[in-house]
Amino acid sequence: HSSGQPATYFKGTAVVNSEFKDLSLDDFKGKHLVLFFYPLDFNFVCPTEIVAFSDKANEFHDVNCEVVAISVDSHFSHLTWVNIPRKNGDLGHMTIVLLSDLTKQIAWDYGVLLEGPGLALRGLFIIDLNGVIKHLSVNDLPEGRSVEETLCLVKASQYVETQGEVCPSNPTTSKEYFEKVNQ
Repeated sequence: HSSGQPATYFKGTAVVNSEFKDLSLDDFKGKHLVLFFYPLDFNFVCPTEIVAFSDKANEFHDVNCEVVAISVDSHFSHLTWVNIPRKNGDLGHMTIVLLSDLTKQIAWDYGVLLEGPGLALRGLFIIDLNGVIKHLSVNDLPEGRSVEETLCLVKASQYVETQGEVCPSNPTTSKEYFEKVNQ
């Protein structure tokens, strides 16, 4: 995958508000989508990042953006993880979608499958309302991602869509640009 390409179609069973739901890329048409892969459920590095995205879900919703977290675990594993209270070091209630990629097909299609152990690298994809990838990054297994930076990238992508402008390199216009983007 690369920026500017259409996102590859995916479908699977997800945990949404502690219930199972079949979802596909088509369910997010007309919205921006942050699709982020993480290696495994019940992994000590993962919860902090997933919880951080869940805690900021309203800020993503405010800019017409959904957040979907994906791992190669089953939807049953996802449900178990969200049903264990956060105080125990687990997820607890989630306000984002947890999608199952048990066949590893989605991770493979998005180029983030680490074939040896069969885990997904920490890939993050921002997809616009037309299903086009606007940003992608892939981190090594131990490295998490910044929720604030992701939200800023979504807003910048939307700004370019509506204003037809790119982020200026001139410092004086940059300040005005970021003030507009972050309103």
